[in-house]
Amino acid sequence: MKSISAPATKYLCANCPLQFHRQLQNHTPDEIAFLSDFRNGDLVVEAGATVLVEGATSAHLFTVLSGWGFRHKTLEDGRRQILNYVLPGDLIGLQGSLMTEMQHSVEALSPLTLCVFRRDNLPKLFQSFPSLGYDITWLASREEQMLDEILLSVGRRTALERAAYLFAFLYQRARSVGLTRDDRLVIPLRQQHVADTLGLSIVHTNKTLKKLATSGALRWIDRGCEVLDISVLMAISKWQGLPEVARPYI
Repeated sequence: MKSISAPATKYLCANCPLQFHRQLQNHTPDEIAFLSDFRNGDLVVEAGATVLVEGATSAHLFTVLSGWGFRHKTLEDGRRQILNYVLPGDLIGLQGSLMTEMQHSVEALSPLTLCVFRRDNLPKLFQSFPSLGYDITWLASREEQMLDEILLSVGRRTALERAAYLFAFLYQRARSVGLTRDDRLVIPLRQQHVADTLGLSIVHTNKTLKKLATSGALRWIDRGCEVLDISVLMAISKWQGLPEVARPYI
């Protein structure tokens, strides 16, 4: 199993890299001062490492500062369902903080940098800064909203529509935190990740992705997949897209 480094202090809250993203809300000076005491350093995670394990307890919760990851559940025979993807600004580990143990696992798709918070300090955050407590509630509600859309996709969209939706969804989320370049996006995932997200066999996934590649929407490269034309993906998926609203983070 790949390793996770010990917490260190690379970023201070006052110069957090997330504050420069256009769709992330800025913190007040008082909130920055509180979060500086609340946090417990940074954590660097290698690609392929497991950050949180289903059924385990964790003393920490984390905000993603950089990199890609995914949430998943696994059956006893090894079959895996990817539930959602983790990008900068996302909060992970809240479920384990509130429900004693994790009901899903989190794995790094690429190297991840995480901001670490001790879960036993969470009541103090709700008590001392209700505005930050509301932000955590907002993030949990947003995650539920995204899972609703993903469930709709797996349950009712055709294979081609759900594949187009997945890449359009990831593109829009990545664009909001500055990961796109010249209207293109490189996503560090393999076709097996796509199959485990869409609920398709790897053969069916491969055929479906070839159709998207033929349409000019994306192409596969050594590092993963490159999204070339978001408009094609939106048209195929018949998806209206994510609302462009400023969202909180901690």
